[in-house]
Amino acid sequence: MAADREATLGRRPLVLAPSILSADYAELAEEVARVRPESQWLHVDIMDGHFVPNLTIGPPVVRSLRAHTDLLLDCHLMVDDPAWMLRPLADAGADICSVHVELGDPTELIDSMRALGLRPGLVVNPETPFEAAEPYLEAVDLLLVMSVHPGFGGQAFLPEVLPKLTAARDVARRGRLELDLEIDGGIGTETAGPAVAAGANVLVAGSAIFEADDPLEAARAIRAAATAEGESAPRR
Repeated sequence: MAADREATLGRRPLVLAPSILSADYAELAEEVARVRPESQWLHVDIMDGHFVPNLTIGPPVVRSLRAHTDLLLDCHLMVDDPAWMLRPLADAGADICSVHVELGDPTELIDSMRALGLRPGLVVNPETPFEAAEPYLEAVDLLLVMSVHPGFGGQAFLPEVLPKLTAARDVARRGRLELDLEIDGGIGTETAGPAVAAGANVLVAGSAIFEADDPLEAARAIRAAATAEGESAPRR
């Protein structure tokens, strides 16, 4: 299982990352297994009730997930003070931890994640300009662009954030950076294509997958829509 996870690290293919925020927590292992054939990562939203008004899960659930899946665990930390949570998440089996640039200079957090064996990521909210994240792109493995306001699932996609992905793609191309570009919020069959065309290679989808009558077929349809667009999208 560990070898499988290691093999996924550092690649730039199209990645589908179902978000368990919209899954049935009472049957979480079964929900994850159901979408496994069309998934490479699993997106885990961790909220503290302060940075965002909602309160979700923490390291114990990540540990439980790790025992039931070999998917890369992509943890999005919507918390006021992520520093204390990094070691527990690393010990629990997280692979990626992404922190918000809105908290301020993330350099110490990035260094801490590297030291713990975590892939560091940086998140920008819809209202945050790309320029706030740009100085740190060489230091991180992932940029997560929020296409909804963080804290709740099921929101409508905000297309005005797409230029951030394009700007990040251009920076990554010029600098030859090994940078995954992720988008989270309102991703479905209608929005996956535009997101990939703008530069995303990691698509987070929650309600569009887990609230569908057939979650696996929904994931398959999102991948098909993204792949069709990706065939004509610019190469990094």
